[in-house]
Amino acid sequence: MDFYLGEVTRPHLDVDWFCWDSDAEAVRAIVTGLGFTEYGDSPAQRDFLRDEVDLGFALLGRGADGRPVVPSGPYAGAPWPAGMLAGPLGRIGDLTCPVISPQAQIELKLRYPEWNPALARRDKDRADIELLRARLAA
Repeated sequence: MDFYLGEVTRPHLDVDWFCWDSDAEAVRAIVTGLGFTEYGDSPAQRDFLRDEVDLGFALLGRGADGRPVVPSGPYAGAPWPAGMLAGPLGRIGDLTCPVISPQAQIELKLRYPEWNPALARRDKDRADIELLRARLAA
């Protein structure tokens, strides 16, 4: 979200990323090489922790139509939001990275509590959705 908005909006202790499932081992090697410890056992996500910073990498597979899908686990084959990978190149200062579309970011933040009732909608998610909607409306 911050890369799309072009600024750090608040302190982040958990940072969410996406990567192709075929790149998961390379990501694991890089992140553990930076001192993060892998934890968890989700078949569709890789999670890492260092000090108080939590990195989560949701994995992307490809459906028969080429669209990103959940690659494994109980939701295997479920499509990620339409147009998710059509986001712009994001930037914070001199650092750039591809970002998922702001529309997909909003959809994901709205739907997480549906997919996992343990993830109740948080104040920070509401604030993030407001910031994304405001930028889209501008």
